[in-house]
Amino acid sequence: MEAWALLRARTLVAEDESVLALNKPAGVSVTGERHDTDLVRMAAEDGEELFPVHRIDKVTSGLILFARTLPAHGGLTRQFAKRTADKAYLAITATTGLPAHGTIDLPLSVGRKNRVRIAAPRESIHREGDTWTVDPADVLDTRTYPSTTEFTTLWADDTHTLLAARPRTGRRHQIRVHLAWTGHPLHGDPLFDRSGEHPRTALHSWRLGLDGESGRLDLSATPGDDFWAPVADALGVEERARLLASL
Repeated sequence: MEAWALLRARTLVAEDESVLALNKPAGVSVTGERHDTDLVRMAAEDGEELFPVHRIDKVTSGLILFARTLPAHGGLTRQFAKRTADKAYLAITATTGLPAHGTIDLPLSVGRKNRVRIAAPRESIHREGDTWTVDPADVLDTRTYPSTTEFTTLWADDTHTLLAARPRTGRRHQIRVHLAWTGHPLHGDPLFDRSGEHPRTALHSWRLGLDGESGRLDLSATPGDDFWAPVADALGVEERARLLASL
């Protein structure tokens, strides 16, 4: 594992006395005792105390924000709890056929082995125009979590689609499960593809906007070549930059 000081310097997006924002590589956890190591632990072992403001999955790359003090942490996390933080992800599905814009409004629940799933039978999911929903009568009799993901299609070829996804709620695995259960799994997502053929999941935490102690924070993290690998032959560097600049 790369030393904390080197990783921090290589992935730094922004910092001040109250926050630290990094462009996390895929394959590194933010925090959690189930993992061999994580960013919070690496920082602590090097003498730096960090408090995660939000979470992204180990398989997801991109923007992650830490507070450097507990007072700053409280103010930032409240914005996520109240859903006033503006979040955007880049995602590459292993499918085509998605509309220019769409909304996936499907409740989530936790099934066997702690796996996140849609809180309804798959066959009860229906699409009306560009919105995916389930009838309330079909929702499982279990604890459920209302969940909404909005997306914009940025580009597609015969095999893949590039999306900008905005989770209006912040549930665990939300984007991954919403897309997979509507028939559009992310390229390389191990939740839905156990082949092990792909080195990483094509999901990247791209933009984050919220209010910090010293003013507005409008942050972005550029995806690396490993994110673009599934479409690298079809989508050149200049076209990628143009697409992202268009939003």
